[in-house]
Amino acid sequence: MILNIIYFTIAIIVSLALGVGCAYYFFRNSANGIISKAKEEAEIIKRDKIIEAKEKFIALKTEYEKEINQRNKKCQEHEDRLRQREQQLNQRQGDVQRSLNEVNQKTQAIEQQKQSIEQQKQSLDFKTREIEKMQRQAQQQLEQIAGISAEEAKKQLIESLKDEAKTNAMSYVNDIMADARLTANKEAKKLIVQTIQRVASETAVENAVSVFPIENDEVKGRIIGRGGRNIRALEAATGVEVIVDDTPEAITLSAFDPVRREIARLSLHQLVLDGRIHPARIEEVVAKVKKQLEEEIIETGKRTAIDLGIHGLHPELIRMVGKMKYRSSYGQNLLQHARETANLCAAMASELGLNPKKARRAGLLHDIGKVPDEDPETPHALYGMRLAQQYGEKPDICNAIGSHHDEIEMETMLAPIVQACDAISGARPGARREIVEAYIKRLNDLENLALSYPGVVKTYALQAGRELRVIVGADKLSDKETELLSFDLAKRIQDEMTYPGQIKITVIRETRAISYAK
Repeated sequence: MILNIIYFTIAIIVSLALGVGCAYYFFRNSANGIISKAKEEAEIIKRDKIIEAKEKFIALKTEYEKEINQRNKKCQEHEDRLRQREQQLNQRQGDVQRSLNEVNQKTQAIEQQKQSIEQQKQSLDFKTREIEKMQRQAQQQLEQIAGISAEEAKKQLIESLKDEAKTNAMSYVNDIMADARLTANKEAKKLIVQTIQRVASETAVENAVSVFPIENDEVKGRIIGRGGRNIRALEAATGVEVIVDDTPEAITLSAFDPVRREIARLSLHQLVLDGRIHPARIEEVVAKVKKQLEEEIIETGKRTAIDLGIHGLHPELIRMVGKMKYRSSYGQNLLQHARETANLCAAMASELGLNPKKARRAGLLHDIGKVPDEDPETPHALYGMRLAQQYGEKPDICNAIGSHHDEIEMETMLAPIVQACDAISGARPGARREIVEAYIKRLNDLENLALSYPGVVKTYALQAGRELRVIVGADKLSDKETELLSFDLAKRIQDEMTYPGQIKITVIRETRAISYAK
């Protein structure tokens, strides 16, 4: 049994030994094969890298040689250009040297000519002295023969020539004067007729009434208001008499001042469109319309200046020109009259060979003295000249404005042209109406008389001057003083003014308390 175990153990050991030996031999052969294969692959990779490195080296060498060749080529080109420039410089240096030589030669030639001229001049001076000596001798001989000196003979000749020239000049002047007397009137009439024909315009006379159209009588009732309060508020705010009668679809606005009528008309138009008609709204709209009208006046002045080609007017003069639209002269619209006069002046100045732009400017501004309300004692021509001087107009323009009614002397040809064209514009048939001007002056005097009292805020002449409405400040006059003011006004109007019928003086004193909730 034990022997079997021993044999079995020995067999196992021998088997293990054989197995280990076989495994060792197998693994050894496998490792040698892997190592040899790895060496072969390494050799292949090494050869590839060496070949790749050689290729890169060759490529870099080729690129470097190419770059070297390009640089060498550029250097060669620079050297060629430098050689060309050197040759050009050498050539220019030679040219300059030759030019210097030529200049030196010319300078020498000029010096020689100068010396020759000096010699000739000396010779001429000698000859001139000889000739003058001979002339003096000949003059002395002539004076001895004639028995009179040269100066006396010269004076006698001059006197005889003067007498002859005077005789011829007087004859020529007499001929011209005679011809001018025959043709002056004819030429002047022809010039004026041509000018009038070239500048024909419509004539229109201002009136004191505007008609405001309305759609129906319901609107008329809303304008009147409860107990007539809306009409009273509108009249107090604008100074225009609002006449509501049986005329269908119309309300009449009566006032001698066109500005007031226009404010009332525009205010009524806005109130009717808005639909809210009550005293507070009326005052608000009237204030707004007054501001709008002021802007429209300025725009009218600018448009007029542009239409006439007049530039550089002072803004205040532009405003006055625009305000002419709402002024009249003997019933003739002042802006239309000024435009017409300007065009007439330009046409006449062109016919006479003068500056038409200056003439047009003077014609437009000749009546600006009628626009402002202040300084009524000064004639409008002188006042207009003062305004033109104040706002930088040139002296000839100012003189034409101030002398167009002969208050001052005319200094330029522009002044008589403005005077003639002003008369032509005003003398057109139907252009003016003396009665209207007198009527407007009377109403202005009536309002100015009331405004002269202290405490008076506004004055409005209504109903063609048959009513004077005076608004006073409640904080300035008491009720008793208001009654005295009404009485005193009536007495002064009776004593100082001439008027038909009677005038009703209404003095209004009211207290207003205004506050704002914020």
